Amino acid sequence: MGNKKGSLSITSENIFPVIKKWLYSDHDIFYRELISNGCDAITKLKKLDMMGEYSLPLDYKAKIQVIVSPEDKTLTFIDNGLGMTADEVDEYINQIAFSGATDFLEKYKDKADSDQIIGHFGLGFYSAFMVADEVHIDTLSYKEGATPVHWECDGGTEFEMGDGDWDQVGTKITLFLNEDCLEFANEYRAREVIEKYCSFMPTEIFLSKKDAPEEYETIDAADKLDTDKVIEEIHEDAKFEEKENENGEKEQVEVSPAKDKLKIVKRPVALNETHPLWTKNPSECTEEEYKAFYRDVFHDYKEPLFWIHLNMDYPFNLKGILYFPKINTEYDSIEGTIKLYNNQVFIADNIKEVIPEFLMLLKGVIDCPDLPLNVSRSALQNDGFVTKISEYITKKVADKLTGMCKTEKESYEKYWDDIAPFIKFGCLKDNKFCDKMNDYILFKDINDKYITLPELLVKEEEKATDENGEKVEAEVVDEAKTDETKADETKADETKADETKEPEDTRKTVYYVTDVAQQGQYINMFKEQGMNAVILDHAIDTSFITQLEQRNENYKFCRIDADVTDSMVEETSEDELKNETETLTEVFRKALNNEGLEVKVEKFKNKDLSSMLTVSEESRRMQDMMKMYAMGGMDMSMFGSASETLVLNANNDLVKYILNNKDSENVPTFAAQLYDLAKIANAPLSPEAMTAFVARSNKIMMLLTK
Repeated sequence: MGNKKGSLSITSENIFPVIKKWLYSDHDIFYRELISNGCDAITKLKKLDMMGEYSLPLDYKAKIQVIVSPEDKTLTFIDNGLGMTADEVDEYINQIAFSGATDFLEKYKDKADSDQIIGHFGLGFYSAFMVADEVHIDTLSYKEGATPVHWECDGGTEFEMGDGDWDQVGTKITLFLNEDCLEFANEYRAREVIEKYCSFMPTEIFLSKKDAPEEYETIDAADKLDTDKVIEEIHEDAKFEEKENENGEKEQVEVSPAKDKLKIVKRPVALNETHPLWTKNPSECTEEEYKAFYRDVFHDYKEPLFWIHLNMDYPFNLKGILYFPKINTEYDSIEGTIKLYNNQVFIADNIKEVIPEFLMLLKGVIDCPDLPLNVSRSALQNDGFVTKISEYITKKVADKLTGMCKTEKESYEKYWDDIAPFIKFGCLKDNKFCDKMNDYILFKDINDKYITLPELLVKEEEKATDENGEKVEAEVVDEAKTDETKADETKADETKADETKEPEDTRKTVYYVTDVAQQGQYINMFKEQGMNAVILDHAIDTSFITQLEQRNENYKFCRIDADVTDSMVEETSEDELKNETETLTEVFRKALNNEGLEVKVEKFKNKDLSSMLTVSEESRRMQDMMKMYAMGGMDMSMFGSASETLVLNANNDLVKYILNNKDSENVPTFAAQLYDLAKIANAPLSPEAMTAFVARSNKIMMLLTK
C-alpha cells in the first residue's frame, strides 16, 4: 500500500476539539478507553478462534501491555488482539475522526441502541488526543496475507497512513504526551489510573517502564515455568542447629533441608483480576473470598456485617455484590461506595440513576452490561430501563433483610444496631422499600430485647384483656341504677360528648425513649406498671417515626415523658383534686416567678415520686424538627419552647407538706427544688439553672442540720 494523506474536506471542525472540550470530563479516562479497546480486540480474536475462522498459536496468552517512558514523554499501549487492515483503519479511524463535529454530535451523542460505537475500536480511541499532541497507530490484522499499517495524526485536520513494520498480530498505540499531561508517563501515576478504571477488565494488563533495569527474584527449582528466564542456579546446603535431646545430650539437628533454587528475571504481575468475584456463581464463593474481595476493593479492614450477591440474567443482565459495612456514626456522615461497571469496565462511583440513594451508604460493585450509556460512558440514557434496574436492586436488598428477619432472627438482631440507620434512611427515601420493610423493622425496648411493631402491639393488646381474653373495660357502672336511668344518662352523656369533644383518637400508642439515662425515672415508672417502650435515640428517628405514622393508621408514637398514663395513677373524679391544683399552681408559679407554668395534680400509685415533667409530643416534635432543619445561625428561641406541664403527686408527703404549709418561708425553696428535680429527669438544666440548683441543694442540707 502506498502512502495516503488526507485532510478535512468539509468546512466544519473535526472531532478532536470536541473530544478535548466536550466528550470526556476526566482526562485520565483515556487509559480506560484504550485498554478497553484492546480487551475488545482480544475478545473478538478469541471468538474467531472458537468459530474456526482463525487458529490461535499454541503459546498464545492474551495480554495488554502499557509502557511508560518519562524520558521520551510517550505512553504505549500494545494488545495482541485481531488488529486492523488499512481499510479498517480508514473506516474506524479516518471516517469518524474526520467527519464533521456537527454530524458526529447529531449521530452519536444520544445514540443508545445496539449499533452504538462503545466497546468497538473506534470512538474511545480519540480520548488519546486529550493528553497527546500526536498519536501513532501500528497494527497488523489477523487476516492471512495482511500488511502492517502505520497511521499518525497530530490532532489537527490532517493524518498520514501507509505501510508499517509492526510484525505482531494486534495493535500498538503510541501517545506523544503534551507538556500539561506528562504525569501520565509516570509509572506510579499510570498504576494508580489503571487500578482505578481497569482493575477487573477481562484481559491481563501489565505495566512496565521503558529501558528499566531488569529485576530478579528467587524461586524453588521445582517451580520453574517454561517462560522463566534463568539467570543463575543456586544450591543451598542444609542448615543445622545444636539442640539438646531427651537425654540432655547436645546434637546437630537439621532445621532446613538442602534446596536447589533459581534466580530468574522477575515474572510480570498483572495489575488486574480478570475473573472478579461477582462474575462467579454465589454457590462457588466462600465467606473468606467475600471478605478478601471487600478488603482489596475498598481497603476497609473492618469486616462487613453481611453481603448480598446479585446474579440476574433476565430481563436484563446484572451481577454484583453489595456489602453492609459496620455503621456506628450518624447516618448523614456515612459515606459508602457503589462502583458501577459495564462488562467489567469501571464507569463511575455512586451513579444515582442506577443506585438508589439510600444504598449509597453501602459498599459494593454492580456490573450491568445492558446499561444504556452515552458515547463517553459518563451518563445514562433510557430512564425507564434504568429505573427497572434500580427497583430490582432495591427489591433484592429488601428480600435479603426480610428473609434474615424471618429465618435468621438471631443474626438479624445482632446486626440491627449497625444497619438500623441505613434501613430507616431507606424507608424515608423509598416508599416501596418501606412497604416491604414495615413489619421487619426492629425496635430495642427498655428491657434490652428486640421486637417488631406488630409484636409490640400484639403484646400491648394482650395486656388489655383479662384471663379469658375479654377486653377489660375501664368504666364501672353503678348496678343500683335502673336500666331506664342508665339509658337516660348514657343518652345525655353521648349528646354532651358530641357537642364538646373532638373525635376520639383510636390509634394505639407506641411509647419511646430518646435518652435512656436522662429519662431513667420515666422508664422505671413504666417497668413498675409492666409497660413497655422502645428506644429511639438516633438522629434519624424523629423523621422516621413521623413517616411511619403517616403511612400507618393504626398507631402513633409518643415519647415516654409526653403524658402520665392512666395505669400509673389512681382513678379520680374531675373535681376531686380541683382545690389542690389551684393551691399548688399558685405556690409554684410564685416560687418560680412563672405565671405561665402549667401545673397538674395526680395521685400516683408510687408515693415516693414527688414530681415529674411532661412535654407535649406535638410541640416537642416540632421543636426537634426545627432544630434539625434550622438554617444557618437561626435563633431557635423565636419558635418558643416545647409545651411542658409540671405534674405533682398528691400522695407524696413532700407535696402534702407544701400544700398544707403554703405560707411557710421554706416552701418557695422546696417548690423550686421539686421543679428542678422534675426537670433534671426530663432534660439537662441550663448552666444558670444548674448553678441555682446546687446552691439550693446546699441550703436545704443546711436546713436539715438545724
